[in-house]
Amino acid sequence: MADHPTAVLFDDLCPEQHALVGGKCASLGTMSQAGLPVPPGFAVTTQVFIDARAASGLMPRIKELIDDVDLTDQAALARAAVEARELVLSWGLPEVHEKRIRQMYADLCARCGVEDVPVAVRSSATAEDSPDASFAGEHDTYLWVCGIDAVLEKIRACWASLYTDRAIAYREEMHYDHNHVDMAVAVQKMVRPRAAGVAFTLDPSNGDRSGICIDSAWGFGEGVVSGDVTPDNFLVDKVLWAIKRRTVSPKTHAHLLVDGVDCPRVDRVPLDADRVSVPSLTDEEIVAVARLARTAEKHYGCAQDIEWAVDDDLPSGEAIVLLQARPETVWSKRSHAVAAKSDLVSSIVDTLVNPLYARKGSQHT
Repeated sequence: MADHPTAVLFDDLCPEQHALVGGKCASLGTMSQAGLPVPPGFAVTTQVFIDARAASGLMPRIKELIDDVDLTDQAALARAAVEARELVLSWGLPEVHEKRIRQMYADLCARCGVEDVPVAVRSSATAEDSPDASFAGEHDTYLWVCGIDAVLEKIRACWASLYTDRAIAYREEMHYDHNHVDMAVAVQKMVRPRAAGVAFTLDPSNGDRSGICIDSAWGFGEGVVSGDVTPDNFLVDKVLWAIKRRTVSPKTHAHLLVDGVDCPRVDRVPLDADRVSVPSLTDEEIVAVARLARTAEKHYGCAQDIEWAVDDDLPSGEAIVLLQARPETVWSKRSHAVAAKSDLVSSIVDTLVNPLYARKGSQHT
C-alpha cells in the first residue's frame, strides 16, 4: 500500500495534489485556501480508490467488460456498465483507510456541532473539469448523506459511477483511457439552501465577458444543473454591478428538504402558488452572487462556471456559499477566435473586467 494520505481537509489541499484528489476536490481546496466561502469538508484521496481496486482483484474482469463492448450498441453498453458498477460496489475498503475516514467524519461532526452531520458525497475524478473537456454531470453526487456507514457506502457508489454508460461513452469520445482515470471523493457539509443555482462569468449565449449570467431556483441547485427546473435568469454588469436583464420563470416545483426515515432527504415537490412567479433571489443577493463569481474568476484567471447556494442556516450577510467552481469550457475554446475579431470597444470592456486580458489565451487547469 503506497504511502499517501487517506483523506485531506479542504483547508490543507494544494493545487499540485490534483492527481491525488481529482478536479473537484482540488478546486474546493483552492477555493477554501483563497478564503472563498466554501462549506467545510475533506477529500477522500485516489489512493483509497487505487488500494481498494488492487485488493479486489476484479480489474481484469472490468477491463474485459469495457474493452469488449460495442459502444454503438446501447443495450450492450448498458449491460456492461451495470456489471462493472456491481463489481466496483463489491470492493472492500482497506482497514487503515476506513479507520481514517471514520475519524475525519467524526472531526467534521464535531466542527459543525452536529451529530451525524449531513454531507454531500461528490465524485472527483482525475480527468474532471479541464478547459478542454467538462465531465460535469458524468459522475455521481449524493446529497444529504447522514452517518459514517452511509458515507462509506456512497464513496463506493461514487467510484462505481466511473462505469455508467454515459461516463464510459464520454471518456471514449474524449479519448481518455478508461483504466487510467482514478476517483477521489469529496465529503462536504450540506447547506440548507433557500435558493441555489449556477453562474457564468460570461454570457453563455454569446460569450460576452462584460456580464455575469446567473440561473437561480428555489431549493437545491440539482434541478437547475440537470435541467429539471426552469430557473430565473439574471445578467449583471461586471463593472457597474447593475442588473441588466432579469427573467423570472414560473417555478412549479423545486428540489427541497423533506423528512426521511433516518434523516432529512431531498425530494422534488410542488411549490405553493404564491412562490411560483416570485424571484428566487433579491436584488441584493443577485449582485452578491455576481460578485462571488467575479472573485472566483479573478482568483483562477479564466472564465468560470460556479455552483452556489443561499444557506438558510447562515446570517444574511454570510448566507451565500460557493459549492464549486470550474473553468467555463464552451467559449474558452473560442477565445483566440473571439480576440481576433474583437473591435476596440470590446477590447476596452475586456480590459476593464479582466486584468489578465493580455494573457486571455492561457487557462487554469
